[in-house]
Amino acid sequence: MRIGILGTGVMASALAEAWMRRGHHVLVAGRSQDKARAIAERLGDAVEAVIPAQVAGASDAVVVAVAWEGLDHVLALAGAGEGSMAGKPVIDCTNALDYASGLLKPPSGSAIQHIAERAVGSRVVKALHLFAGTSWLAPTPAGQPKRTVAMCGDDDAALGIAAELIRDLGGVPAVIGGLEHARQLEEVAGFVMQLVAAGHNPVTAVPVVERPQD
Repeated sequence: MRIGILGTGVMASALAEAWMRRGHHVLVAGRSQDKARAIAERLGDAVEAVIPAQVAGASDAVVVAVAWEGLDHVLALAGAGEGSMAGKPVIDCTNALDYASGLLKPPSGSAIQHIAERAVGSRVVKALHLFAGTSWLAPTPAGQPKRTVAMCGDDDAALGIAAELIRDLGGVPAVIGGLEHARQLEEVAGFVMQLVAAGHNPVTAVPVVERPQD
């Protein structure tokens, strides 16, 4: 698959490397062409640096991995408002958080709904925002379950593509519903962050629930 990543930070770089290892061709673009080129040069021929306006047309799926403050700028550079992403699966791993309080910056709605409004005609999926990008570069430790990647979206085909890419990372996709669940899902990142800041392991704060036997 050809995966276009909008972003040149740690998350974008790590996802590019992880998917490249699984045989995908990755296009990287962002507000800094120099950073995009540096990622491509480090990772080799399977990763290509392009300008944002080229990403959607040359990719089977687009991943948004930028800081909240730069989101509108990079979407504009990619031509999202002019329909460049129409019909494309767009996977958003943005964390629109105030890192001091752990609260979402948008007063209502969610980051993914913000993207859906600006990326005209795109098929958006929220996923991959709860784990550090570099965590996908190491295999799951022996004896530990695979990482569950909670995701939401309204388009079944886009959810299917996102699920395929998550499995390629070594994760287990878990659809929790449509975009009406997006804010709930995004707020989990702030919840995890605040627990860590308070010195607790978030894993111990989630109840263990046994699935009923069929």
